[in-house]
Amino acid sequence: MDKRVKLNLFYFLFLFLFLSSTTVISSDATTLKTSNTLTKPNPFSPKSSLTRYWKTQILNKHPIPHFILSKSSPLQPLESSLFTKLASNHSLSSHLSSFCSSANLLCFLEPTLSSLTITNQPKDSNFAIYTNKRFQNYGAARTGGADTFKNYSENINFATSGFIKYSGASTGHNEGFTSYASDANVANSNFTSYANDATGGNGEFNSYMPRVNVPDLRFTTYSGNGNNNPLTFKSYVDDTNSGNQLFTNYAKNGNGVPLGFTSYGDTSNVVGSTFSHYGEFGNGANDTFKGYSTNANNPKNEFKAYSGSGGNAGSDSFVSYRDRANSGSDSFLSYGRKASSGRSVFVNYGKSFNPGSDSFREYGKGSTGQRTGFSSYALNTTFKEYSKTGVTFAQYTKPGSNEGSKKVSGGLVNKWIEPVKFFREKMLKKGMLMMMPDIVDKMPRRSFLPRAITSKLPFATDKLSDVKEVFQARDKSIMERVLVNTLAECERAPSPGETKRCVGSVEDMIDFAVSVLGHDVVVRTTENVIGSKKKVMIGEVKGVNGGKLTKSVSCHQSLYPYLMYYCHSVPKVRVYVAEILDVSTKKKINTGVAICHIDTSAWSTGHGAFVALGSGPGRIEVCHWIFENDMTWTTADY
Repeated sequence: MDKRVKLNLFYFLFLFLFLSSTTVISSDATTLKTSNTLTKPNPFSPKSSLTRYWKTQILNKHPIPHFILSKSSPLQPLESSLFTKLASNHSLSSHLSSFCSSANLLCFLEPTLSSLTITNQPKDSNFAIYTNKRFQNYGAARTGGADTFKNYSENINFATSGFIKYSGASTGHNEGFTSYASDANVANSNFTSYANDATGGNGEFNSYMPRVNVPDLRFTTYSGNGNNNPLTFKSYVDDTNSGNQLFTNYAKNGNGVPLGFTSYGDTSNVVGSTFSHYGEFGNGANDTFKGYSTNANNPKNEFKAYSGSGGNAGSDSFVSYRDRANSGSDSFLSYGRKASSGRSVFVNYGKSFNPGSDSFREYGKGSTGQRTGFSSYALNTTFKEYSKTGVTFAQYTKPGSNEGSKKVSGGLVNKWIEPVKFFREKMLKKGMLMMMPDIVDKMPRRSFLPRAITSKLPFATDKLSDVKEVFQARDKSIMERVLVNTLAECERAPSPGETKRCVGSVEDMIDFAVSVLGHDVVVRTTENVIGSKKKVMIGEVKGVNGGKLTKSVSCHQSLYPYLMYYCHSVPKVRVYVAEILDVSTKKKINTGVAICHIDTSAWSTGHGAFVALGSGPGRIEVCHWIFENDMTWTTADY
């Protein structure tokens, strides 16, 4: 027998015999679930190895903090060895489910829906407290009636549903999506050929996917060839983070298909919508975008061949669109092109705190009788190859003017530039009352991987196909978007004077902190989240290193399958440890860590700190708390 084959057989025989006494092995030989019978820490576990590494690199008497140790990999030694071997052989993707489960990763593995398909039923249905179903040809050719989805896929990690050919060719059939997929981590819904050839009826999306971390919605050929089938999106994807909606061939060839977006994407973070060939060749479409992307942070929406490219008598209204948002950009390409007798109204459009960027190209080109009015429209807009007839600009805020600038004086700015997030150094004094911002970590819970595994995983944009293969990320999927965004941020050029690195293991984080600050370092974070979003009192305050100007390394989470931190050097800061007291009882409820940036001269004029506090770059210092699961490293003080 070949020597290499003998060694492999011996390896797996040893693995089997060892695990027989300590673990339970499922039918998949790589699905390892550690028994709870072991009470003593294994000296070869990642946690034990990390503790030893800490002692060799951190040359002081400070033990490794619990909040760092708790993030280390939960893998047992043989699990770690096995997955390291699979990563080395580029075969980890074949065992991804076991790997994600054992290593506490976020892999967005979609539940199998083929056995969960709900087909057509001749009666009304109330889908309350349902989870992860596929609706195919449901409600087809129905006359009248209504189906409701309430508390659907609520508070689960991965909510996925398929509404394929739902309510097709129906007449007067209503659908209501109320409290759908709320508080889910990742939510995916596919509305393909939904309500095609439908007449009358109504689809209402109310409180749809609120507070979801990564929403992904696809409305493909939705309501195509429909006749007067109104749709309402109200409180849609509010308070979400980093999601995307795709409306392709929506209401194509439709007749009088009214659509209303009210409170769409309110206070969301980096949410984008793509409207491609929306309402194409439609007749009498009537769409209203009211309160769309309000209070959002950097929303990005693309309208491509929207609203009756070749359509007739369409009407679109953008009211308070992107109002009080932070930045943002919209692209209107071939909007209303070759349309007949259409009408578009932009009222109080894009009144952002920080000016966004909008592009209108071939807007209304080749149209007949198209009327467009811009009233109180915002800054930074480019019009190229735009129809020169039928367009009016009333109170248009032209580039270079001061119109639309907002001076904040104690009022609410918005969720993403909340005044309480930033404060001045003078607030860190005993007895001071202040509002604590929302410091609760909104990221999904994950663990670091052992460096032996991360060192063998591809992590680069030019190796994106390999990265996608490891995590089974399909093209244009949620996972692909997560991977691309994090890789881009990690590969971004550092700011002037900044040193940065993304780390996927605790060992890498230690190495980076030591490379910047030396081996005599301490890492700190705010103790807990008590007092978050409440008025608190400041107790005893201690300045790190005597309150002297110092350098620190700050680490913030990035969204990735395994725990990933973006760490960067922060020069010229002062770091404080402060008691947080209950205002009524004066008892200590938390220990907060605050960092004050003394030199802000390189910050942008539109930075949220200056919007909230006033002033500008280099004129004031800016302080903020270290939020839950973020951390700051400094040299040790004795």
